Amino acid sequence: MTLHYYFSSRFLKSFTAVFAIFFVFMLLIDLVNQMRWLDDSVSLRNVLLLAALNTPKSIYQILPLIMIISAVLLFVNLNKSSEFIIARGAGQSSLTTLAGPILIAALLGLIIIGLFNPIVASTSKYYLDLREEFDSGGRSVFSIGSEGLWLRQGDSAGQTVIHAERTNFDGTKLYDVTLLNYTKDGGLNKRIEAKTASLKIGKWELEEAKTWLLLPGSNPEETARFSNKLELPSTLTQDQIRDRFGKPGSVSLWKLPETVAQLKAAGFSARRHQLWFQSELARPLFLMALTMIAAAFTMRPARLGGTGLSILSAILLGFGLHFIRNFVQILGENGQLPIFLAAWSPPIAALALAFGLMLQMEDAA
Repeated sequence: MTLHYYFSSRFLKSFTAVFAIFFVFMLLIDLVNQMRWLDDSVSLRNVLLLAALNTPKSIYQILPLIMIISAVLLFVNLNKSSEFIIARGAGQSSLTTLAGPILIAALLGLIIIGLFNPIVASTSKYYLDLREEFDSGGRSVFSIGSEGLWLRQGDSAGQTVIHAERTNFDGTKLYDVTLLNYTKDGGLNKRIEAKTASLKIGKWELEEAKTWLLLPGSNPEETARFSNKLELPSTLTQDQIRDRFGKPGSVSLWKLPETVAQLKAAGFSARRHQLWFQSELARPLFLMALTMIAAAFTMRPARLGGTGLSILSAILLGFGLHFIRNFVQILGENGQLPIFLAAWSPPIAALALAFGLMLQMEDAA
């Protein structure tokens, strides 16, 4: 038990150190990128805020790399100090010796999806809100609920709130639409109801639209007019809508089932969100596999040489498995593989490969 606790604590310290180094590194890179993308009207304080909000998402994407580097660092140091050799000399098998680090990898995976994932989702959503505000000067808001889809677009003239009962799969065509136009002072001055609204470049194209001018002291029905086709300017883009409703990374894992139900009710495709949910549940298995792969390549005695090649092989194999996992997920998103198979087969295959490498190392020892 003492041996497992010792190796576990060493691995946890290694992971914490590598995580902190990468966090600072990614923060500096994002800070430089934000300063390049944003104009001079945005203060340095807001640039720092945007970089800090976007960094957790960047870190989340490279967690497999952080995990395998942490494991390689641990096992190389343990090998250099001959602590693995001592443990093996005491009658411990390789798998038994690695029980502590493997368990820590699993626990870190659970902490990542249970605690860090909601933090990343919140910071990503806040980052998108601020970025849109700084880019366009007007605030765009997106929301899906049981009552349908809500959008809000803003410009120098005021705000427009858009409600739709349902939409197409990517949110670029709305059905049973109501638009409420507000002035800069917050007064309601126009209401439009339309059968459909299609988002084009810089405009909404409405079909079968009825417009009411809500002027003080006037009867709205007297000023109402019907149009078979009507165009309205828009500050929204198709990419903005796809990013908000198509990227599940901005939704907390705990809220994903509810979000999937809301997306389906609103007419969106929820396949990416369903696949993301299953992939996140499988993440602890993948992190365990990466830890075992790092051990399989770096636990050989340092006196035999080839340590540099072993480290490189472990990291490259980890990269390769991460790439394959992402590729299989893309196939799942496109409907070429079932969701469960696309989410769980790469981690399970990686775990089987790691076990095979560990057993081969055990036989060679």
